[in-house]
Amino acid sequence: MPRMRVDAVLVQAVIAGALSFAHIHDVADAAGQDGWKAWAYPISVDLLLVAAWRRLRTSRGDRTAWTWFGIALTASLGANAATAGLLDLGHVPAWLRILVAGWPALAFLGGSLLIHHTTPAPGPEPDPAPPASAEVEIDREEEPAPAALPAADPTPAPAVEPPPAPKPAPPAPKPSAPGVPSALLDHARKVADAHRAASGEPIPAATLRARLGLPEALANAVTAELQLT
Repeated sequence: MPRMRVDAVLVQAVIAGALSFAHIHDVADAAGQDGWKAWAYPISVDLLLVAAWRRLRTSRGDRTAWTWFGIALTASLGANAATAGLLDLGHVPAWLRILVAGWPALAFLGGSLLIHHTTPAPGPEPDPAPPASAEVEIDREEEPAPAALPAADPTPAPAVEPPPAPKPAPPAPKPSAPGVPSALLDHARKVADAHRAASGEPIPAATLRARLGLPEALANAVTAELQLT
């Protein structure tokens, strides 16, 4: 059988547990719980603390375990602090007597909740994904074979003649001079003769256009007709 080694941490834990046990016993005895009842209080506090700690080890996010761990730790620390002279154990206040008297029911409720609180079962594990090589092989098997290309025709294709060049569009006809009415031509001739008789020179086109009040194109046509005649 392996020999049991004396560990300093284990010795320290035993000493600390014994002192805490004695302090809780003293507070319970001072609050009126004498005899075996005073010795049962430290056992109740320590067992609730251990039960909550075990629940926290299996489920870190369990709020119930955290709640009862805090309650048990507060009771243990409060009892140890009360024996340091903060309270007169000879004259224990009424509120402390009420807390000590109600602790058994509170500890029983916490222990029952910690024991009967079920841990959710883990869900089914997902199916492992097939290796990448298997997926590639499946894709290759499902891929259809490429269709055979038709054989090329050995006969040469006929030469395609380029389309004929478009013929240039015929030039647009020049606008013909407007026709000159005979009455206007006779009147213009009289004006031109009067100017020649007065000045001895043919009448300029600008002067004729001004006297007759004609547009430039019509005045030029009248001047050309007068020069021809």
